[in-house]
Amino acid sequence: MNPLDVLLGPALTMGKKLDSMALLIARLTVGVLFVSTGWGKVHNLAKVTAFFAELHIPAPAFNATLASFTELICGALLVVGLASRLAALPLVVTMIVALLTAKLGEIHGLPDLFGEVEWTYIALLLVVVTAGPGKASLDALVAPRFRAAADRPRLLPVPLRRPV
Repeated sequence: MNPLDVLLGPALTMGKKLDSMALLIARLTVGVLFVSTGWGKVHNLAKVTAFFAELHIPAPAFNATLASFTELICGALLVVGLASRLAALPLVVTMIVALLTAKLGEIHGLPDLFGEVEWTYIALLLVVVTAGPGKASLDALVAPRFRAAADRPRLLPVPLRRPV
């Protein structure tokens, strides 16, 4: 037996067991954050709209409402782990827009970009998009039911015959 396998085998096994825990922590971290910020924005839409207008974002009232409810609803979906991959994508877009509007003047290179908290959120959200929500999620609970329903044989419709 390879000595490297003897040393790394148990560590890799333990790491695989912790995958789901890491995904849960990532999902809850960004989910709770976005529920919190979304809740605050939804209840202060006039202030968010004024800020979006300052940033010269087109249709500031519409986009403030869209961003606020996106953060609230998609954040809540991440917290419970329902439609997690899909819920993370609009949040990625929201953070990209934040970087390109509110933070662009502060970014002069990769170290500046990587130092922005919005970039960290994007990184965590992309982990959820690519790896999924993990075992501790509603997605993991309902996915087997959807697979079973998809695998069930379906009755083919009988073609209607015209009376002769």
